Amino acid sequence: MTSLGEVVLVAAVAGCVTGLGALPVLVTDRVSHRVYDGALGLAAGIMVGAAVFALVLPGLELGSPFEVVAGVLLGGGFLLAVNAVLPHVHLRFRGERLEGTAVVDGAIADGSSNRTTRDDRATEPAFDDLRRAALVGGTVTIHNVPEGLAVGIAFASGETALGFAIATAIAVQNVPDGFAMAVPAARAGVSRSKTVLYTTLSGGVPEPIAAAVGFALVAVVSGLFPIAAGFAAGAMIAVVFRELVPSSHGHGYADTATATFVVGFAVMLVVDTVLAV
Repeated sequence: MTSLGEVVLVAAVAGCVTGLGALPVLVTDRVSHRVYDGALGLAAGIMVGAAVFALVLPGLELGSPFEVVAGVLLGGGFLLAVNAVLPHVHLRFRGERLEGTAVVDGAIADGSSNRTTRDDRATEPAFDDLRRAALVGGTVTIHNVPEGLAVGIAFASGETALGFAIATAIAVQNVPDGFAMAVPAARAGVSRSKTVLYTTLSGGVPEPIAAAVGFALVAVVSGLFPIAAGFAAGAMIAVVFRELVPSSHGHGYADTATATFVVGFAVMLVVDTVLAV
């Protein structure tokens, strides 16, 4: 069985991949709708595939459908509750620039009027961008918690290959998350090196912590895996339909996002089959 230290290391590597999403801001803070929507669709497909093949199905094999369903409902409810309580950002695009609608203390603060041109960007305060970067970072961190739990729970089940399959899927979908956080930070004047560092830490810190919690719980409490697996799956699916799907539509490239979603789902099926044999 994989040790706790090894689980934390794997989850940390998967989480730190978030930093790769910040690398494009070293060159530009612009990206096409098609590319970004496609990336989100791919990430969504991979996450749904991971939830189904690497969590729900193993949970059904080791427990009852009632336990897995209860976990799914709890996980989805947990994610929605956290999104409702904590400040977060719903991402969108304006003129090939990443924008956001921040939800803070129940009020909607629309940031779409900011940063419309390079000249305007040079004269407007950077505080809004910094606040947006912090909010997006909070959103990314929230999303990384169920992902880390999924990694820890999978390894705790005794299926090492299953744990690596989930970690691989999570690492792939962390890249667009990192980009979403890095763009407003870079535009706010945060140095390139700090932007990459903060983006990396947004995934590299919460994921191994959550993985350790998930691993310890399942390892200590016998028979908890079906509920825990369902919980992680429910939270991941809620992330997809609460954040990734809405953010990848509405720009005229819904077909691209849908196609990449299917590709991502198929990729996770192959990854799970190959690595979790």
